[in-house]
Amino acid sequence: MEKLSYNRRDFVKHAALGSLALNMITPHQSVAKSVVQGKRVGIIGLDTSHSTAFVKALNAPDANADFPGYKVVAAYPQGSKDIESSTKRVPAYTEEVKKQNVEIVDSIADLLKKVDVVLLETNDGRLHLEQAIQVLKAGKRVFIDKPISASLSDTIAIFEASKQYNIPLFSASSLRYIKGIEKVDKTIVVGADTFSPAVLEKTHPDLFWYGIHGVETLYTIMGTGCKQVVRVNTENTDIVVGTWADGRVGTFRGTRTGKHDYGGTVYTKNGNIVLGPYGGYEPLLKEIINYFETGTVPVTPEETIELFAFMEAADESKRQGGAAVTIESVLKKARKG
Repeated sequence: MEKLSYNRRDFVKHAALGSLALNMITPHQSVAKSVVQGKRVGIIGLDTSHSTAFVKALNAPDANADFPGYKVVAAYPQGSKDIESSTKRVPAYTEEVKKQNVEIVDSIADLLKKVDVVLLETNDGRLHLEQAIQVLKAGKRVFIDKPISASLSDTIAIFEASKQYNIPLFSASSLRYIKGIEKVDKTIVVGADTFSPAVLEKTHPDLFWYGIHGVETLYTIMGTGCKQVVRVNTENTDIVVGTWADGRVGTFRGTRTGKHDYGGTVYTKNGNIVLGPYGGYEPLLKEIINYFETGTVPVTPEETIELFAFMEAADESKRQGGAAVTIESVLKKARKG
């Protein structure tokens, strides 16, 4: 099998080594024995509300028929080690999922022995490459929650590893399935404006942490093909303007004051469509389960990589005082490592 070409691979060779043990957590009764082989779901990271939402949806006695038999049977709680807003959630979320008959394990290696597919949920994108490699080496399908990584270079590396191990994977925000999106005929879209909160986290590039929600909505509408990005930045607001190769323009507004809200406007040849409100986690979870069943991803690697290049170009535009930055330039830099 061909070696990874990406030069940040030195640690990847060792990524399947054990993770931190959580000695304070004891295993809870497992439901694995009662779940059909192939339907056992494992979670990495109990530091996000996404984890508990997915457990509740899948393990409910009256679970949606679109989740045919898939149950979360085990979880490895360790998420971020230094992002306080994430680490403080782990104890409560651990207790919450234990009540849903989810076994708590001490390492990713232990988790992989007990499950068939994986939800990689920790908020901390810096950990995702190393964690994903362990899952891929075990031959298991994995959904990686947003952000897929904390750098464009790691995003590219994750998809290279996916190819190497011949395990397709995908990442998405639940805002890809915001209400109203089902009305959009993408063949007649002439432009779009989207918005979401864009709270900052010092360990991640500006938009990777939370602005990604609105950017993902923008890409769901516009598709790939953005050529350059310009960013207007103030303490409380970001406006990012992308110009696509066919001349269409898409904008993202990220806010850090006022009420947190999500939405947008799609401009089409036949009129405008208003997006929103947020439709919850289940539409995304249906796509995840379909991927677990079929191996078919609803979002291509190319789209996710360009989406992250869009956000990286926005950061570079900020560094350059609002200058236009091409998607090609940031991709070239990231691939050089």
